[in-house]
Amino acid sequence: MTRNMICIGCPMGCELTVEVEDGKAVSVTGNTCGIGKKYAETEVSAPTRMVTSTVMSEAGIPVPVKTRTAVPKDRIFDVMKDIKNARLPLPARIGDVAITDAAGTGVAVVVTKDVG
Repeated sequence: MTRNMICIGCPMGCELTVEVEDGKAVSVTGNTCGIGKKYAETEVSAPTRMVTSTVMSEAGIPVPVKTRTAVPKDRIFDVMKDIKNARLPLPARIGDVAITDAAGTGVAVVVTKDVG
């Protein structure tokens, strides 16, 4: 099977053509750097995404957060549910851990801006 995609690994946005067999990339063309090859291989076998959002503070002020690393794409809504239900004390500082293990993924959600 052939799969066409746009690489989101860097600003180049290369148009990739990926030959897929048994759920794995067997060849990748169109990439201008190694990031594209790695992105295509991951995207066809186990796609992941960074999640950015806000967590409400106990004072009702939104605090910007993101996942420390990418999470499996099929778990994004579970991570967002944990983010929606979380509450942070103020002050919150960049790098503070808002959620230790978002939706059982093993990935922490961290504060990205000082608030309060």
